[in-house]
Amino acid sequence: MLVADTYLGHEDDDGLADRLAEADTVTVVLSDTDRRRSRVRTETTDGEDIGIVVARDLGDSDVLETEDGTLVVVELATIDALVLDFAAADVSPTAALELGHALGNRHWDLAMRDGEALFPVPDTRERMLAAVEDDLPPGVTTRFEDVPPTTFDDDGADHRHGGEGHTHSHDDHGHSHADGHAHSHSHDHGHGVRTIDGDER
Repeated sequence: MLVADTYLGHEDDDGLADRLAEADTVTVVLSDTDRRRSRVRTETTDGEDIGIVVARDLGDSDVLETEDGTLVVVELATIDALVLDFAAADVSPTAALELGHALGNRHWDLAMRDGEALFPVPDTRERMLAAVEDDLPPGVTTRFEDVPPTTFDDDGADHRHGGEGHTHSHDDHGHSHADGHAHSHSHDHGHGVRTIDGDER
């Protein structure tokens, strides 16, 4: 069984594109749960057993290396998300607060994108729609969309865990990736929304 235990970076990083073109490569598709595990046993897209032993969350197009020099390209399975589109809505402050209160009580992850609110589907589409339909202001439309799980990461989206009237504060922290990109993020449950573009609200 192959074991990938070295993180090389993102496939677009300097030097990696050339290595990928020259080396033996395999691809794995990871779920949102598996990409966060430090040890995963799975299969490549060719059906070969592989173990992944990397102490970090993995992203789409990350590249790992096995003991024998095989390069492993990570793909992330998309997740189902409910999208609330506010583009055609004229939402009053009262309606916005009522909607935020109702959805915040459900503790759903939230990402904002160009006037849209995205929530990962925790159960079934039908039950999720039933949970929000009574609280939607006039003009707000809904649809479902497959999105990368990183949409709801602290550093990849306008991300919050909804919660009514309380904040679970974790210390802000910064870290650098092997790809050379450093960022910091905070976990703010109930207050502060970060957009996909990185703006704080």
